Amino acid sequence: MTSTPDTPHPPGGPGSPGAPAVAHHRSPVRRMVERGRDEEHRVASPLELFFDLCFVVAVAQGGVQLVHAVAEGHAGSGVIDYARIFFAVWWAWMNFTWFASAYDNDDALYRVVTLVQIAGVLVLAAGITQAFEHDNFTVVWLGYLIMRVAMAAHWLRAAAASSGAERRVALRYAGGVLACQVGWLALMLVPTGAAQNWVFLAMAVLEMCVPVYAERDRQTSWHAHHIAERYGLFTIIVLGESIAAATVAVKSGIEENDALGELLPIAAGGLLIVFAAWWIYFAVPIHDRLQDNRQAFVWGYGHYFIFASAAAIGAGIEVAVEQSVGEAHLSTTAASAAVTVPTAVFLLMVWALHARFFKAGVAQQLTLPVCAVLVLATTFAGHWAVLTAGIVMALAVVTGVTLSAREVRGARTA
Repeated sequence: MTSTPDTPHPPGGPGSPGAPAVAHHRSPVRRMVERGRDEEHRVASPLELFFDLCFVVAVAQGGVQLVHAVAEGHAGSGVIDYARIFFAVWWAWMNFTWFASAYDNDDALYRVVTLVQIAGVLVLAAGITQAFEHDNFTVVWLGYLIMRVAMAAHWLRAAAASSGAERRVALRYAGGVLACQVGWLALMLVPTGAAQNWVFLAMAVLEMCVPVYAERDRQTSWHAHHIAERYGLFTIIVLGESIAAATVAVKSGIEENDALGELLPIAAGGLLIVFAAWWIYFAVPIHDRLQDNRQAFVWGYGHYFIFASAAAIGAGIEVAVEQSVGEAHLSTTAASAAVTVPTAVFLLMVWALHARFFKAGVAQQLTLPVCAVLVLATTFAGHWAVLTAGIVMALAVVTGVTLSAREVRGARTA
């Protein structure tokens, strides 16, 4: 369920608990003031859902190019390019998500600036093919620049409506975001190769340092339940994209190669993997742990690997399909690894960021790590690798449910 955020109100003013209802006119442009961290019934807005949907277009384009690179035997360069592209999409998405959790006032100017960010990611998506095939990141850089300048505009609005420590935080964000764009321009001037990869890594680290620097003495008023929901929704969208990509690949394989027998195990295993990934991610309510920036930064940054691996699962299933019908220039083991490796990364990162805080006893703590190891082992199961990995994932879900049920029964009888 979604709703448009209400206009923030000062304590004791209209809209606060116990205050009388007062009719008011919603101005098209309002002061961008912080929302309350204890605000009740906070949910994702229609604009945020639209934002996510448009951003996943770039994720899908990156996945398509990753499939082509791996299928043609260029897995190393393909994974590096995919990681770089995904960082740009993820970082812009994440910055807006945390900002919106603290400052979303849903006025006309806020909507327009957010739509500019959406336009930026669509520009970025349009340049992904050139980036992968010709090492030309010009259009990708331009799309990222559009998104980041719009993000700085949001922070400058917040600074204009605030004072003291809150204003300093907003100005640090705006200044840090804009300064980093100068650094990204330097990336365009460095020749392709190892040097460019090192410059990219340095700039990515600097970008991730901006929130730490900006909020070093005062944290913004992000809403824990809202943030958890936003990350969960994006996880769902990314997993859904994986299912869509895998479905198209299987459909093409059946129509063009009449290979139903070869593709059914891959299709069944892929579905089991994605279904189990969804179950495992949403098995615990993480918002209770997001109480301060130290916990939130680790959790939020770590989701780069969750999102990227979830999207890569779909790309891996496509690679497995193409290999099974003879359209990919790689071995069965390599094609299987394209599925099992991102699946294992997803399991380990969900355990590290979510599950381990809610598990009691050695058996519960080891379920996901052991599952990750077993999934990697299925890489060597030949044409049955994807299906076997899916079965392992399903067994992990069953094991987790069984252990949790035993814990509940034990607590009731204690």
